[in-house]
Amino acid sequence: MSISWEQSLAWRLRRHQLVERAAPSQLVRVVGDICGLHAQLMSSAELSAWARVDGLEPGAVEDVLWSQKSLVKLWAMRGTLHLLPSADLGIWLAALATYTGRGMTGKYAVDSLTEAIGGALEGRLLTREELAVLVEAEDPELGEWVRSSWGSYLKPASWRGRLCFAPSDGSRVRFTSPSTWLAGTIEQHEPADALLEITRRFLAAYAPTTARHFGVWAGVGPARGARLLAALGDEAAELDLGGEAVWALTQDVAEIEAAVEPDVARLLPAFDPWVVGTSRTAMLEPRHRARVYRPQGWISPVLLVNGRIAGLWRHERKDGRLLVELEPFRRLAPWAREGLDGEAERLAAFLGLELSRVR
Repeated sequence: MSISWEQSLAWRLRRHQLVERAAPSQLVRVVGDICGLHAQLMSSAELSAWARVDGLEPGAVEDVLWSQKSLVKLWAMRGTLHLLPSADLGIWLAALATYTGRGMTGKYAVDSLTEAIGGALEGRLLTREELAVLVEAEDPELGEWVRSSWGSYLKPASWRGRLCFAPSDGSRVRFTSPSTWLAGTIEQHEPADALLEITRRFLAAYAPTTARHFGVWAGVGPARGARLLAALGDEAAELDLGGEAVWALTQDVAEIEAAVEPDVARLLPAFDPWVVGTSRTAMLEPRHRARVYRPQGWISPVLLVNGRIAGLWRHERKDGRLLVELEPFRRLAPWAREGLDGEAERLAAFLGLELSRVR
């Protein structure tokens, strides 16, 4: 079957709750449906939720994360920070456990550091320095790895279910173990089964996708991504999208074929899952890619018009007012501009500010 990008993006917008927004009570469900929120910046994670949930209260994401504990913050796909539903943590950890220790000096170092970190965090909430002190009591060299910047040496412990984030102590980040934080046993899954389940979930939110794009997103590489898609058998269908082979869940194909553009315009924040998880081919003209996908992995806030990246935006708070600046890549249709102006009004209301102007 041949499908178009218009059909694909229209279907995907609905799956991301970017056409009809979800109710506040559905926040955790939405996070799970889109395979987590990126949490490099917690303010961006909150705005990704705001874009998809109508009537979201400020601080709701942090409340669900730190008070209700229905979300967990950890290093996940591609070694990036995510918020994932606690109820699904066992599936994600089983899949992440297949990751290798990037940046480490060998399996022995990975294993030793992971075990030392896991042992130190069990039953405790520790700052990085407190964790380093306990780890170096086991091995002085390991303590220096814990103190290393960017958290690169902590990621294997996160992937193996021995480390997650705890509420900060003032400006100091703290860690604990998932079993301590969730006060219970995390459901165990076979890694192979978990990887297939993650493949299904990705297709349910980001299809149609190429094997290469899925493999990059999942952090398993294009070749393994292709094998995982093929392993779904009749559950997945191979489609033609502009001459390129793409995959979707078989149960979703009819709905994709019937999808029509909804004429919606949205403001998406930095690191939004839509921008990370969707193939860049359809969304963005090549000449603008460097402005969206910037060095050191930075993902810019974008104007989304019917699923395509139509420009950039920024906002500034000043004296109780909100200034929103839109930077479209080309002239917008009147309905799109009107929709983005409405989004700016909605953002000001969410932040408890008066909208100064949109320019």
